[in-house]
Amino acid sequence: MVAAEANKALSNTKQKLAFSSGNLSVNLLAQAFATYIVFYYVDELGVRPGLISLAMVIHGIFNAILNPLIGHLSDRTHSRWGRRYPYMLFGVAPLAAIFTMIWFPIGSGMSLFWYFLITVLVYDASFVVVVLNYSALFPEMFVTMEERTSVSSWRQVFGIIGMIIGVALPPLIYGKLGWGPMGLIFSAVALIFFLIMLRGSKEKPQQTQMSLGFIQAIRYTFANKAFITFVLGSFFVQVTFALLPAGIPFFSKYVLHEAESANSILLGAIFISAILLVYVWNKLTRRFGVRITIMTAVVFYGLALSTFAFVHTLTMATFTAIAVGAGLSGLLVLLDVMLSEVIDEDERTTGVRREGMYFGMNGFIVRWGVSLQAVIMGTILETSGYAAHQDIQPLAVESGIRLMLSLVPAGLLLFALLFFFLYPIRSTPQGSADLPPLNPGSKPQ
Repeated sequence: MVAAEANKALSNTKQKLAFSSGNLSVNLLAQAFATYIVFYYVDELGVRPGLISLAMVIHGIFNAILNPLIGHLSDRTHSRWGRRYPYMLFGVAPLAAIFTMIWFPIGSGMSLFWYFLITVLVYDASFVVVVLNYSALFPEMFVTMEERTSVSSWRQVFGIIGMIIGVALPPLIYGKLGWGPMGLIFSAVALIFFLIMLRGSKEKPQQTQMSLGFIQAIRYTFANKAFITFVLGSFFVQVTFALLPAGIPFFSKYVLHEAESANSILLGAIFISAILLVYVWNKLTRRFGVRITIMTAVVFYGLALSTFAFVHTLTMATFTAIAVGAGLSGLLVLLDVMLSEVIDEDERTTGVRREGMYFGMNGFIVRWGVSLQAVIMGTILETSGYAAHQDIQPLAVESGIRLMLSLVPAGLLLFALLFFFLYPIRSTPQGSADLPPLNPGSKPQ
């Protein structure tokens, strides 16, 4: 009996690790694309910046709209493999293939622009199909708070490793082998971990079929107070996530007056700290519940970011980055756990599981956080008098960059804290939420 239980526990651990490893692929592809694709097509291939900017705007709008559409389609899917698994199974290979194609461009001039636009949109569609369904499977496979915090912690460890690979390794690879081979190598690595993830994915049979129409599903989603408070809090948090890596290079160069290697030191301190602290946030969540713990993480993260307002040396900035990574770690672990609670509550109201729509609408709303980050960053740099390619900038630029990494994100996090405070679900430390019994026949009013 003891041996059987030990084998079962080992099997469960292997499944959790296999499922979690998919996040390495997700963040590897996402970070490599976000960090280097514009640089490659503009600086290396010579496509006009305005055209690439236009393509990226189209890409952003397309991505935002596609998320709820794919999520709703997934919710309504009925097959012998389940709702989510078929999209993942048949989507990972095309996703790896189209990611490779992006780095092997064809044509020149306007034809190169059209190649970029088409491949990026196909890549975007493939990415949403795979990643949204992978995310939607998380709350279905793991139903207790203990399981969710544990798996979410492992997912973030794998995800941060993917971030590091996607951001740090490309210059080493394309500098020696070229951009195309870099894309091929990253695609192969991503495909391997996606296949491991598929081995660890197990979908439960659904007793009830999704019957809501698309507009009706959206209306019911936005009638959920728990989702509204969650997604608004998540939105403000995600804006700070976008500001942080975008602002670090400016901070290193124009505030600390350090070489480019300082970027790697600061980002490395954030990532390593985040990995090391996921276990701590896991334990805190099990003891205090999701809502209290995520509010604690917001406060810690905001206070850490605020210290960017006055640090003057790389050593001080590194300690600040370590503290930022510690707070960031808690938010990375808990956002999906909190959304999973929202989905559980929705099932009690509608009688069906709608992970796809919830993750899709979350993606739709959070996507605009990247746009807000670009507006904030552009406005601060423009109004402070920043000029590209100048080593010596006006004094207002230093103040503006400090503001961009400290008081501005701290202010955004105050809004996040407010919405998480208003979040109505009160989880117990054991993981059961304070919710009424499930009524499969009921629908939102």
